Amino acid sequence: MNAAPLHGRTIAVPESRELDLFAGMLERRGATVLRCPLVAIRDAPDSAAVLAWLERFCGGACDDLVLLTGEGLRRLLACLEGHEPALRASFLAELARVRKITRGPKPARVLRELGLKPDIAAEVPTTEGVIAALRPLPLAGRRVGVQLYATDPNHALTRFLEDAGASVLTVAPYVYADAADDAVVRELLERMAAGAVDAIAFTSTPQVERLFGVDSGELVRTALSRTLVAAVGPVVAQTLKDRGVEVAVMPTESYFLKPLTSTLEQALGR
Repeated sequence: MNAAPLHGRTIAVPESRELDLFAGMLERRGATVLRCPLVAIRDAPDSAAVLAWLERFCGGACDDLVLLTGEGLRRLLACLEGHEPALRASFLAELARVRKITRGPKPARVLRELGLKPDIAAEVPTTEGVIAALRPLPLAGRRVGVQLYATDPNHALTRFLEDAGASVLTVAPYVYADAADDAVVRELLERMAAGAVDAIAFTSTPQVERLFGVDSGELVRTALSRTLVAAVGPVVAQTLKDRGVEVAVMPTESYFLKPLTSTLEQALGR
């Protein structure tokens, strides 16, 4: 008898950046992994705009910095290293000086890699959680940098800050792009609709949007209704719920790949 807890289970993984890491965790538990990266993460096409923001930030233009994603902070550093490496020391000095607000564990982890830590961490890793963390604070006259989630302008957060009397300086250091062509995604949906896939594990909201962008009709709904749907955290789960999709599996506290793997093992393990 095979002792691997996910032996005989087929799990679709639409992750891109950490695809091999996530797939490896599942395969070590015996799962068959369908690798179908739905989106790719790329540098912002307008590097000049990102550099202009970085120059202003390095010049002391911000009192606070809201970091919505770890990927965003990594891309800011990469932009400096690729275009203005002489500014890295100034950037790190300003990053240490400003009040840092993080939306979830990933930007906090990148800060720790730089020897820093958040000054304020949202209890719930959502935009609403960031707003709740900031609401008790005096913000009038504060200059707040906001590192956006890809190209989402996050009007809810920027409006809140402006209504509180702050000035807002946003930056979008990366974008999402399609990573698999429509035919490949449709083939995955057909396999799911046929009941040949036990679970699909979403790790970002653009993956959900991409799936519904290929087919927003009966095929995608049938596919998801016949497959256990897992989400890495509440933001992804809410995006699925907004689409009418029931989320069966989500880590309860730590929203990373390892806890997601553990919850899948608990849900599907033999």
